[in-house]
Amino acid sequence: MTHPALSEGRTAVITGAAMGIGLAVSKRLANIGMKVCMVDIDSSELDSAAVAVTDPAKHKGSVLPLVADVADRDAMDHIRDRVVATLGDVAFLMNNAVSRAGGGVWGDESDWHQAMDVNFWGVTNGVRAFVPVMVKSGRPGIVINTGSKQGITNPPGNTAYNVTKAALKAYTEGLQHDLRNTEGCAVSAHLLIPGWTTTGKREHKPGAWLPDQVVDYMMEALQRGDFYILCPDGEVTVEMDRKRILWSAGDITENRPPLSRWHTDYGDEFAAFEP
Repeated sequence: MTHPALSEGRTAVITGAAMGIGLAVSKRLANIGMKVCMVDIDSSELDSAAVAVTDPAKHKGSVLPLVADVADRDAMDHIRDRVVATLGDVAFLMNNAVSRAGGGVWGDESDWHQAMDVNFWGVTNGVRAFVPVMVKSGRPGIVINTGSKQGITNPPGNTAYNVTKAALKAYTEGLQHDLRNTEGCAVSAHLLIPGWTTTGKREHKPGAWLPDQVVDYMMEALQRGDFYILCPDGEVTVEMDRKRILWSAGDITENRPPLSRWHTDYGDEFAAFEP
């Protein structure tokens, strides 16, 4: 690793760390000798994940597993205090915890609130708890917020999830703008946008990427200084993602109906646009 924030002895905080991409990142950073705080709401899954990350045969860094609900601002402040006191200044923050609750426009309101509480407010809680301390240290740092392509192209289905990830995209763009215009700030923000990835306890299917593949792609993008870390997968190429995002933006500039990619009247036109 050549990025100064990703170096032996420095500290990383990762939410949603008990499985999937969060666990893969925890292992990767521990392997280069970073001190890793793994945060998750599921204590049993977190315990087993922490054991895997502390495997001395594979990982050199120390691990601090902490159970917390990212939607609870006080809990995230408590996590910050524990981390700073026991592991030192934070170089890497990954707001990765996620809820897929929500549903369509008429979905249950409590599910919508849960989606927003975790996917949006959970991220802002992490940022507000840790980033001021990271900036104040004057040392290089990285903040990664895990977004989604659904927050950009807005496919029909789980509208609540799309809304939270769209809000997160706008928030992270604003965060990076503020950080780069803060005098003396050595912290940068980045938006991770995974493709189809096998996460949680889902069965791996052909075409999906494994979490380690996402982490490989993310690490390379960080070395380049990319803000948008838009990941392909085994079925969707970088060029296909580019076309789909441009088509979605074109709904506005071309005055098409919203979500025209899924509109029967525009099926042939979209097929020609994305060969």
